[in-house]
Amino acid sequence: MGEPHSFETHPLLIVISGTPGAGKDSVVRRLKACAHPFHFVVTATDRLPRPGEVHGRDYFFYTTDEFAGLIENDELLEHAVVYGQHKGVPKQQVRDALDSGKDVVMRIDVQGAAAIRRLVPEAVLIFLTAPSEEELERRLRKRGGDSPDQIEKRLATAREEMACLPEFDYVVVNREGKLDQAVDDVLAIVRAEHRRTKPRVVRL
Repeated sequence: MGEPHSFETHPLLIVISGTPGAGKDSVVRRLKACAHPFHFVVTATDRLPRPGEVHGRDYFFYTTDEFAGLIENDELLEHAVVYGQHKGVPKQQVRDALDSGKDVVMRIDVQGAAAIRRLVPEAVLIFLTAPSEEELERRLRKRGGDSPDQIEKRLATAREEMACLPEFDYVVVNREGKLDQAVDDVLAIVRAEHRRTKPRVVRL
């Protein structure tokens, strides 16, 4: 007889990305409220903390020199300059969470997801979108705060990002008034991934 199976499960690195207006933040907030032992990635930044923000909870706050050191030592999973501020994902917090057996959730844009796929091929990439471009446009207009030109730019970005869909493992459609269903779909993907006969093993 062969060796008995242990059916050991390995923690996952789950990337939630997708188009503007798809409801990524809403899905992540609902995931935080569920019972699954997720670790939600905290972003590092070189900006100063705002009143009430806590290091390690809201962001990891570093000086610009410290942030440059993280880049130089290849200690960031991905990083970018956003509105003149550096932002990135420290590898160590992801390692620590994976070592504790927790699935790690990252909510990042489509370009960041592509970077993660290159660095961590075993990551699970989930693309969140609205059911149609018309619905997406309606949501963007409903949010307010954006000029018509900004909305058009966001829609153009959404069209470009939809072209990246084949690079993802799964697509989840977040329908109006059906947020629970979208969250259930994400959890179903996580459960299925933990039942793979050839599990993904994340190495950083």
